[in-house]
Amino acid sequence: MYTDTLLHIDGVWTPGARGRVLEVLNPATGLVIGEVAHAEIEDLDRALVAAERGFQVWRRTSAHERYVLMRRAAELFRARADDVARRLTMEQGKPFAEALGEVKLGADLIEWFAEEGRRTYGRVIPARAGNVDSYTVREPVGPVAAFTPWNFPINQVVRKLCGALATGCSILIKAPEETPASPADLVQAFVDAGVPPGVVQLVYGIPAEISSYLVPHPVIKKITFTGSTAVGKHLAALAGQHMKRATMELGGHAPAVVFADADVDLAAKLLATFKYRNAGQVCTSPTRFIVQRPVYDRFVEGFLAYVKKLTVGDGLDPASRMGPLANHRRVVAMDQLVTDAASCGGKVAAGGYRIGERGNFWAPTVLLDLPARARILSEEPFGPVAPIVPFDTVDEAIAESNRLPYGLAAYAYTRSLANSHAFASQVESGMVSINHHGLALPELPFGGIKDSGYGSEGGVEGLEAYLNTKVITRANL
Repeated sequence: MYTDTLLHIDGVWTPGARGRVLEVLNPATGLVIGEVAHAEIEDLDRALVAAERGFQVWRRTSAHERYVLMRRAAELFRARADDVARRLTMEQGKPFAEALGEVKLGADLIEWFAEEGRRTYGRVIPARAGNVDSYTVREPVGPVAAFTPWNFPINQVVRKLCGALATGCSILIKAPEETPASPADLVQAFVDAGVPPGVVQLVYGIPAEISSYLVPHPVIKKITFTGSTAVGKHLAALAGQHMKRATMELGGHAPAVVFADADVDLAAKLLATFKYRNAGQVCTSPTRFIVQRPVYDRFVEGFLAYVKKLTVGDGLDPASRMGPLANHRRVVAMDQLVTDAASCGGKVAAGGYRIGERGNFWAPTVLLDLPARARILSEEPFGPVAPIVPFDTVDEAIAESNRLPYGLAAYAYTRSLANSHAFASQVESGMVSINHHGLALPELPFGGIKDSGYGSEGGVEGLEAYLNTKVITRANL
């Protein structure tokens, strides 16, 4: 089921110029399951030439033709969902059901962007003189460089790919080396749907080398990056030096506030479910659980009951509800956070250890009685470790939610309209979800503020960064 992955440049699947490859590991076993081609500077140069040429073709392709091709790609991708999901699980670790959901959502995203690309309207502006026409048109910004991470190797690519294609841009994708096959499956669907050569390029290699070459390159007109805040700031600064438009979807540390008037059992069940999805390796995962003191014990009890029933194992095992961490680096990071919490006097109420010696499995972990200085209350865990702390007043909960420099996602559970309004209006976050988890749908904006980045990769806002607005004013002589 798993195949080696090549680069895709100018409509052709190809090895790197020097034949170098990188190994791909299965995080459930630690074994090598394949190889991915390593791009050299010569490959990037070929991809840039192709992207510039592909842009000239694609920008002149009508919005309706782009829509038809993208819809065809969505149908092909959905038809291949089972095979793609198995490869995704093998290289990333998430349970097959989650991988299948990611593939199907990817197809939904293609369809939504295809439709919305037909509605990139300009507008007519009433002129001050009777013989003057004033209006705006929307034009594609140009070739795009996209950089994506390993936690959602399809859905992080598909938003960028479809934002570009729906508006008439070409794109050069630097996808993750640890999870290369599933992005290649996505690109293959577009190739089979008939996308012209040069419109979509896909490369892998050394991230710093590729980004430092592509971001300042004059062919590239827009940057889109999903990843850590530290790397995002570096790339944003580099893009700024060259006046490149940039979209940055960076890290978060999402507060999840449970008020005393909430449906506590529902809150515990849903928050635990979403916390351990993809082993907690989700940028919008609830990561700081802030619970009002009168219901604190009840919430902890319900949360722990879910954790104790969570089956951890190989994502291809139908019994598994949580897979391994995607790489050994995350195992080390979890151990450091738990060790720090314990050294601060925190209580490990569940988990707190690596499972076995084979693969990257970590037990779902719950931490209680944490002092404010515990690292996990300030550092994004990006793994299956949940700190739960109490609060007393609404103002205290909002202050704690806003304490960190992040602002990607925030969650609250309450039956009170007053609490709901206070949380929604005062918490500093690009996305807020109350009494459910409704983020990341195709039609909704997706993006953060503060150190969590800027710009959007969903909704109509997701197309804005790929379009220039041109005003035309003409006197009719």
